[in-house]
Amino acid sequence: MGSIWRYPLQTGNNSALLLDNIQCEGSLLLYIRSRKRIFGLMKHIYLPFLATLLLILSTPAFAADCYADYKAKQDNPLRLHYGVAKVTGPCTKASARAQLDQRLRAQNWKLLNVVSVFGPEGLAQRKNSAGSNFLRF
Repeated sequence: MGSIWRYPLQTGNNSALLLDNIQCEGSLLLYIRSRKRIFGLMKHIYLPFLATLLLILSTPAFAADCYADYKAKQDNPLRLHYGVAKVTGPCTKASARAQLDQRLRAQNWKLLNVVSVFGPEGLAQRKNSAGSNFLRF
């Protein structure tokens, strides 16, 4: 009974068996080195491309207008208000909280919470609710 390999088996370094397309019982063994080359190309071409794409997609958070709606209060007598304010820098609740806390404190208001942060598309629906505190602070 003959060998199922197209090439005779050898002792020692059998790298020649891996480097050629070898047929074993009708199935084709993969050319392993070419697969490594493909993954190497993906690592050197696709990963920088994906990193650049993610960077581009994340920059609108800094470039576009950002707004936050918030709730604030004053003591003696107790007064509450809901407002909308423009936020600079990162469009996050933490950034909005830091900026609004300073602005409101300068006018003797205490920030209770930042409800949400949003882009210009959310201004129209909040304008009536904010009333005189729409873009006041």
